[in-house]
Amino acid sequence: MIANRPSNVLSRPHHKIVDRTEIRDGKVASRPIYVAMAVTVDGTRDILGTWAGDGGEGAKHWLQVFTELKNRGVEDVLILVCDGLKGLPDAVETVWPRTVVQTCIVHLIRNSIRYCARQDWDKVAKDLKPVCTTPSEAAATTRFLEFSEKWATKYPAVVKLWSDAWAEMVPFLSSDVEIRKAICSTNAIESVNARIRKAVRARGHFPSEGPALKCVCMALMSLDPTGKGRRRWTMRWKTPLNAFQIAFEGRLTLTSH
Repeated sequence: MIANRPSNVLSRPHHKIVDRTEIRDGKVASRPIYVAMAVTVDGTRDILGTWAGDGGEGAKHWLQVFTELKNRGVEDVLILVCDGLKGLPDAVETVWPRTVVQTCIVHLIRNSIRYCARQDWDKVAKDLKPVCTTPSEAAATTRFLEFSEKWATKYPAVVKLWSDAWAEMVPFLSSDVEIRKAICSTNAIESVNARIRKAVRARGHFPSEGPALKCVCMALMSLDPTGKGRRRWTMRWKTPLNAFQIAFEGRLTLTSH
């Protein structure tokens, strides 16, 4: 998320399923853990919260999550990058009406590859790249029609996946190149997810939801203990911040130090 907290979160609430965690609730079941990561206007990456789900979360669930975040001080969210979670865009519009909801391009391509035979992975990814790197929505539409003509017969599920996600994919195309770089990279959230997975898997299954979330919390608290990663990130933040300031004029509040 790019958000305001309690000034501005230019966020990626990057809402993300970090892993399936084994939780015993009468019986052992695999349940998702969701993490929201934000980038503030000062360039600080902030974990806003973690939530255990059952995989069937809808608009009502996400409305509760976003209302909680707003009550805790997230005043505004400029861009929310998510993984195509059902009901999430509607919930965002209710809490932060001006937020741009953007499907994660990297994960959209990864999800597409899952429908393809191994020998076609590189070919499909290569043909999808022009759709994501065009300078405008019109150009992207043309490239996608070319992709559909080539692959629709063999992989109709891939074409449907992109068609269904199109409305949440195209905001990316109208962004400045620096904004594209900031919201397209998943390195930060993937690094967090990897640390959580390592901690969760080391403990097997959990007796209930509470201990599972405590384990996740402890893993998050151990991130970047020296602060070097945070300093490197903020040093690279000034250029994209200028692009965000122009694109979202009047919505950014820089804090003084």
